Amino acid sequence: MKDFFTVTPLEKVFAYIPAFPKTQPETIPLEIATGRVLARDIVSSEDIPGFARSTMDGYAVCAKSTFGATEGNPAYLTLCGAIPMGEAPTAPVRLGHATRISTGGMLPVGADCVVMLEYASEIDETTLEISKSVAPGTHVIFRGEDVSKGQAMLERGRKLRPQEIGLLAALGISSVSVYQKPVVGIISTGNEIVPIDSVPGPAQVRDVNSYSISSQIMEAGGRSRLFGIIRDDFAALLCTCKKALEQCDMVILSGGSSVGTRDLTIDVLNAFTDAEILVHGIPVSPGKPTILARVGSKAVWGLPGHITSAMVVFHRVVRPFVEHACGMTGGMAGGINFRGFLIPAKLSRNIASAQGRIDFVRVRLTETGDGLMAEPVLGKSGLIHTMVVADGLIEIDMNTEGLLEGTFVAVIPL
Repeated sequence: MKDFFTVTPLEKVFAYIPAFPKTQPETIPLEIATGRVLARDIVSSEDIPGFARSTMDGYAVCAKSTFGATEGNPAYLTLCGAIPMGEAPTAPVRLGHATRISTGGMLPVGADCVVMLEYASEIDETTLEISKSVAPGTHVIFRGEDVSKGQAMLERGRKLRPQEIGLLAALGISSVSVYQKPVVGIISTGNEIVPIDSVPGPAQVRDVNSYSISSQIMEAGGRSRLFGIIRDDFAALLCTCKKALEQCDMVILSGGSSVGTRDLTIDVLNAFTDAEILVHGIPVSPGKPTILARVGSKAVWGLPGHITSAMVVFHRVVRPFVEHACGMTGGMAGGINFRGFLIPAKLSRNIASAQGRIDFVRVRLTETGDGLMAEPVLGKSGLIHTMVVADGLIEIDMNTEGLLEGTFVAVIPL
């Protein structure tokens, strides 16, 4: 067997992210753009709202008309009709006058606030009693208060959530330029692997990794393409890799970094004239025997065969590369510097750790009287149920020799 790999620090692994291209932009309808990544900046072409509008049912008035009003000493205003919804007021509101207005209605000229129904009474058809003083701007959104014309609103590389979709709709944008979803090919390797609809024979296991990794790719914003199960055969693996590289933006070999097949994977990658092995081992557990190569401009990964190792490595190492290809900037695409939305919890027991590597420990979160408790989920890296019951991971730094019971930890949600 060839010399054992030399691990590459994660900082250096993530430094390769910008070396790989993003996908090309495409324009799609706004209604299917949720979860996609903007390919151009969005600058507002108009004020939102385009007019001063009420945020309450009540009466549009000039605030000065209500100054000093109390329940014991109310102000009396002349009531001048109502403002129909969806129509512009036809007359201004003068000092000492009021006009009925509904939520969302356009404020008439001269009015600078709205008196809520609770603080007003119509004495007769033309007289309104106000029992509370109201300040200018109360219950009103002024023109351009939400968004002003020419304002930079959304930057390229932002993932579109429902709130961004709502903003684009408010701006009248019915189609949007986004990065295409990167296509990630998955090649499952190993003589012992059989399709999931087969009954495994002696020493055989179903192809779990193709489906779990495919799901992770979808969560990261990409599309997966399965290239089936390839036996530990150089010619077959090389042929399938060529096909995957022609059809995909990135390729993942599942099981191609284990001791038995690592050299075969490296030999196959080296068979490409434009290939470069960038990473041959990372200082993490689980997942140390991870491979990253560049073939032309495309990333090719060799992930561990054990399901937990493969999923943890994808979540913490591969996902930033996929999100970068999706066009994302910052966040997960920032690699090791990403901290995301971490969940603080107290460790339920001591955890041992070896110095010189980063340990990712699966944990289950439970509620206690004084907050969340992180309970380590112990089990070997080939046990899928340990990922099912885990709520997240805790990261033990390579310079830390274990954690003590009661230590506060930051849980990375799974």
